[in-house]
Amino acid sequence: MVKGIGRVAPPLKVGIAGLGVVGAGVVRLLDEHADVLAARAGRPIKVVAVSARDKRKKRDMPKGNWRWYADAVELAHDPEVEVVVELIGGSDGPARVLVEAALKAGRGVVTANKAMLAMHGARIAALAEAKGAPLGFEAAVAGGIPILKALREGLAGNRIDQITGILNGTCNYILTEMRETGRDFAEVLAEAQKLGYAEADPGFDIDGVDAAHKLAVLTAIAFNTKVDFKAVHVEGIRDVSAIDIAFAREFGYRIKLLAIARRTPRGIEQRVHPCMVAADTPIAHVDGVFNAVAAEGDYVGRVMFEGRGAGSKPTASAVVADLADIAAGRSAPAFGVPAARLQPLKAAAMADRIGRYYIRLIVRDQPGVLADVSAVLRDERISIESLVQRGRAEIENQPVPVVLISHEAREADMARALKRIARLRSVLQPPTLIRIEPL
Repeated sequence: MVKGIGRVAPPLKVGIAGLGVVGAGVVRLLDEHADVLAARAGRPIKVVAVSARDKRKKRDMPKGNWRWYADAVELAHDPEVEVVVELIGGSDGPARVLVEAALKAGRGVVTANKAMLAMHGARIAALAEAKGAPLGFEAAVAGGIPILKALREGLAGNRIDQITGILNGTCNYILTEMRETGRDFAEVLAEAQKLGYAEADPGFDIDGVDAAHKLAVLTAIAFNTKVDFKAVHVEGIRDVSAIDIAFAREFGYRIKLLAIARRTPRGIEQRVHPCMVAADTPIAHVDGVFNAVAAEGDYVGRVMFEGRGAGSKPTASAVVADLADIAAGRSAPAFGVPAARLQPLKAAAMADRIGRYYIRLIVRDQPGVLADVSAVLRDERISIESLVQRGRAEIENQPVPVVLISHEAREADMARALKRIARLRSVLQPPTLIRIEPL
């Protein structure tokens, strides 16, 4: 008999900070799938300590004989805890203090905190490596979709040229409902808040910040660069209207909030903004609260991952996957290469982007308007592929929409043109611009 066969390895002992929706989901998953996880990881995973603000709050999870800490940072100093799971959130404050304290003490860390990683990821990874402590954050990007592991491991043999993702379920739900019902942004947002798909203060989601945090982390792993959130160009979906959704359909497009990181001769683009994508592309059909990430490698071509990007079960699934790797002793640098080898990100300027554009104007219905607009575009070296004016006003000088689709143009030229167009007396509202993204 081989020595050691049949023996049960000691459990990986875990402390969880934050028992909200995700934290409770992690506890449930570890309880319900304990046998499966022990088999796959080679040993059990056991919660021995927790921290949350209200000990008396009812939570949808099994009860356990855990040590309870009012101060989450105390988890980092519990001598029995081997891995701290940080589910508090926030780029700084208690979450960052806890993570850094745990790593300094040589304890492993698993976190779902994309904001903290987007701001301090390189520093945290370097600290983990210096202390020989494992660091996992699969749950920080795209919920239950194992995209970080895929980039680090499954696509390790590829040079990644582009990452394109729908990384925020709230925005995707709103845009889907607007397309399917014809309702405008404000009405659908209010419904999303009632259903729990949007926060009471939804700005983090609808202004693109959440997706930008996730993109910054994806970029670092895909291109072996330091995380550089400040280099991300960020726009949200507040200005997308029902009329834009309708025109997109007419032109054969759907509107999605995309997060894009792309290798170019000028550097790496990082941008989050509404895009028109052809209706027959796979990502155009990712609807509702679902997320998707497409990666393009030089050997594998394009691969796409789709699934739920948030919620108790998908995010808990990603957290526990990291715990299983740590329990099994499977380790790799958190960002794919050692932190010291992450290169400073050479950012491609947004002003240099070349592409086609959708432009919607609300103008007075009077002679000469189109000539004035066309003259501005001509001056800025922008040519028009198609133009639509929908209907005539019943009374002269009343507002009507005019929509233009441009040929390929430089972003800086388009920005100057729109500033000039906005100053025309016949233009009644700031122009709406949506980039057309070939996928």
